[in-house]
Amino acid sequence: MKKNRPTSILVVDDDKTHRIMLKTMLKQWGWQTEEADDGTTAIEAVHSTPFDAVLMDVRMTKLDGIEALRRIHAYNPAIPVIIMTAYSSVDAAVEAIKIGAHDYLTKPLDFDRLKLTMARALDHRQILENKDSSRHNKTFSLDTGTIIGNSGPMRELMEMVSYVAPSEATVLISGESGTGKELIAAALHHNSARKNGPFIKVNCAALVENLLESELFGHEKGAFTGADRRREGKFVQANGGTLFLDEIGETSPGMQAKLLRVLQEHEIQRVGGQETIAVDVRVLAASNRNLEEEVTMGTFREDLYYR
Repeated sequence: MKKNRPTSILVVDDDKTHRIMLKTMLKQWGWQTEEADDGTTAIEAVHSTPFDAVLMDVRMTKLDGIEALRRIHAYNPAIPVIIMTAYSSVDAAVEAIKIGAHDYLTKPLDFDRLKLTMARALDHRQILENKDSSRHNKTFSLDTGTIIGNSGPMRELMEMVSYVAPSEATVLISGESGTGKELIAAALHHNSARKNGPFIKVNCAALVENLLESELFGHEKGAFTGADRRREGKFVQANGGTLFLDEIGETSPGMQAKLLRVLQEHEIQRVGGQETIAVDVRVLAASNRNLEEEVTMGTFREDLYYR
């Protein structure tokens, strides 16, 4: 259902100066804001006002952000909650993601990232509203390309693609080899606002780590033996479009850390280079492994999994 009211964001922080600064920035970007100075007040506000998103500090003197998140999510899981945390409290942020937070930001805040993260949270909220509307009307529209099938499970899958495709969210596609994960990724791309941009594919299992790093991020001339010229990587090639990372579960811990940085900062550095390059890329990933189990075993980064 479409709402006939301006987008409204609840800012929750017991630091008044920081709270006012956040409200000012959000208003400059065109969003209405209300404020709360502790978790209890935030919960009361959510019960009385239909907010589109919540931006909340994790450390507060009264009810902390984790418990407030738990109660907000129990009341209305459709409200995206973005948690703010200090670098020393990233574990708390990951816990928040498990509970149901949409994303987290580390302090001091990068305002460009705040704006992007909030826009994605609001986009996610719109997806849920579209999903509810679509279920009510029993119709949806989708360009399925080469995907063929009209069974119940296939229609459910295509319906899910139709909900997720318009967003900017990073998506993990799980399934056994040969089940069409790349086709689903292509459908997500071709039904998104990036459909006129490039759709670049990389098989992470096909390259050893140093070659995969060069493939993804590019390299400078002389970066390694045989690097006789500068080469742009797949992230730059996919700029304005979508990058599909197949078999992301095969990547090393070091590569996972580099991928996490790109998802957080939206920038890369070529191998052997010092220049920081901004990239505008939606990342889709796939794996034939159970990455949730891999996280439990410590073989896949928890913070990357929840990105």
